[in-house]
Amino acid sequence: MDTTMLIKWLIPASGVLALLYAFTRTRWINKQDAGTDQMVDLASNIAEGARTFLNREYRWLSIFVVVVAGLLIVANLGQADSSWWIGVSFVAGAFCSGLAGFIGMTVATKANVRTTQAARTSLGPAMNVAFSGGLVMGLSVVGLGVIGLGGLFLLYDNALAWELNKVINVITGFSMGASAIALFARVGGGIYTKAADVGADLAGKVYAGIPEDDPRNPATIADNVGDNVGDVAGMGADLFESFVGAIIGTMVLGASFTAAFGNADGTLQLAGVLLPLVLAGVGIVVAIIGSWFVTVDEGGDPQTALNTGEFGAAGVMAVASYFIITWLLPATWSTEAIAFSARSEYTAIGVFWAVLIGLAAGLLIGIVTEYYTGTEYSPVEGIAEQSVAGTATNIISGLGVGMQSAGLPALIIAIGIVGANYFAGLYGIAIAAVGMLSITGMQLAIDAYGPISDNAGGLAEMSGLPSEVRDRTDKLDAVGNTTAAIGKGFAIGSAALTALALFAAYMRQADVQSIDVADPRILAGLLIGAVLPYVFSSLSIAAVSRAAGDMIKEVGRQLDEIPGIMEGEGTPEYVRCVDISTKAALREMAAPGLLAILVPVIVGFFIDKGMLGGLLAGVTVSGVLFAIFQSNAGGAWDNAKKRIEANYTAEDGETHGKGSEAHKASVVGDTVGDPLKDTSGPSLNILIKLIAVVSLVIAPLL
Repeated sequence: MDTTMLIKWLIPASGVLALLYAFTRTRWINKQDAGTDQMVDLASNIAEGARTFLNREYRWLSIFVVVVAGLLIVANLGQADSSWWIGVSFVAGAFCSGLAGFIGMTVATKANVRTTQAARTSLGPAMNVAFSGGLVMGLSVVGLGVIGLGGLFLLYDNALAWELNKVINVITGFSMGASAIALFARVGGGIYTKAADVGADLAGKVYAGIPEDDPRNPATIADNVGDNVGDVAGMGADLFESFVGAIIGTMVLGASFTAAFGNADGTLQLAGVLLPLVLAGVGIVVAIIGSWFVTVDEGGDPQTALNTGEFGAAGVMAVASYFIITWLLPATWSTEAIAFSARSEYTAIGVFWAVLIGLAAGLLIGIVTEYYTGTEYSPVEGIAEQSVAGTATNIISGLGVGMQSAGLPALIIAIGIVGANYFAGLYGIAIAAVGMLSITGMQLAIDAYGPISDNAGGLAEMSGLPSEVRDRTDKLDAVGNTTAAIGKGFAIGSAALTALALFAAYMRQADVQSIDVADPRILAGLLIGAVLPYVFSSLSIAAVSRAAGDMIKEVGRQLDEIPGIMEGEGTPEYVRCVDISTKAALREMAAPGLLAILVPVIVGFFIDKGMLGGLLAGVTVSGVLFAIFQSNAGGAWDNAKKRIEANYTAEDGETHGKGSEAHKASVVGDTVGDPLKDTSGPSLNILIKLIAVVSLVIAPLL
């Protein structure tokens, strides 16, 4: 077996390794003590609600997948540069995306109650369980992504023996399937979780004066279910799509590099295409190694432990990337015949620097996000201070923090784009996105740890456990809010780089030579693209508002009509609240999802392919900045509320805690931020990549 064939087989093998390690962590989690019978019953209700929602959502999406796959098959019959197999790729991408979310959510609903039980002893074991649950999510995402892409590449390139460009064109269907499912999962899960969260927060804390996780709160089970379907399954599908999209974009542009390799040595024909897959496969091993360093002792700082794992994994990945790139790529090669080249000669070291730029940009965006959303930093402190004056100043302060927080990430992304392009052209920009997402397994483990810790705190409250248990879970949860914001920052940053790579790939496939903003058609497309994130966000936020309104009415009805709820004698009808969130999510997710798919198809087929290029540029720039604003504003509002709940001492020396007027103002601010940070904001990075990948898929047909 030659080296190239060995690499092709090792790529999906690394994905199998990820799933095997995830399986061992799942077995370990299942062996941990689940606590009292009451805790087990409550956790079972949460798990059942999450499964019910996903089953109903996936049944609806399966119809959509079959219809779109059929259209792709028909449209690509007899095409020289494509094939009806693109429909198979689409189904495979959709299936792997859905499966990754299902695995992660299933394990999360087992890890939550075991985290609560472990917190009865000390902080360290509780964090270990929560992080292990997140690690299963992270490894499932990268494992299925690498297995899917690597397996399809083996099928098309070897079994069917297609020409390389045709192989890559057909594989883009995998990314489209992943993106479509991710968008619906993110929007649907976000509507579900925020309808329940807003209902539990407002109806519980503000109207009835009880915590959102109090068993007397009728929306509490729905709220905890939402953490799993939105922040675990939804985020898993989100980063699966980001991970796959970055690899696909790099493979498409890497095919251009093969022209420079082919005349000299046939073994280098696939180097530019295989490199992102190899980096992704090695990233799996690095994530597993990095997870061993995430430990914390009683009284320690969970954030420090998570940062150790994340930065340690990034450092190992940087070193590994050097050896991979210098092994696969020639030291120097000419690219005079390659379209979209920034220079006439590239080097393997230049590609390595582009990967480092991507890694560094991701980490820097994470640090900036942590600053603007962390409880110990001045932006969140400022929102807490403004909450003392009332709700209006809380809202104004949070909006200001969110807007300001977009500045540095935009600058980091801009410098990253210029730097990566300098060292390796548009291929460098694409490989930088892969570098940013090369440790997705670790990043998503840290991200999914958050909602597991949040659930653990809810179970501690509902089970009436001692206050020190809730204190430990709250410590984990506060860090989880920051890690979730950092995860969203990674996803948004990678979305910008990936969308630019896909944009360049679209221009190449559609034979669009340039995007001239002085052309009225291009300018019109730019404006349409720029407004899409606003229209999309309005649809998802309005959906949350309607669903939350129904939830608040239902909670109020139960508190008024069911005797003894407030005294702890009556039993709330939790199922009614779960059903409201489920129906609302499934009903409301269709319009935003179809908007992202239909707009590029209509513009590309019925107006002009150049105008579609302008649209891609507009939606990328507008969507990235708007997503950062929404995600960080929501995260800052959330942690400002938690800062006050931990007894905040204002500048006047007065202490404000739970039940105070400042706390009520912060709850309203958090409620406003909820749909921004968990529904519309994170969905935008999927929107811009889905529009780009749909454009790329239809490019050969234009």
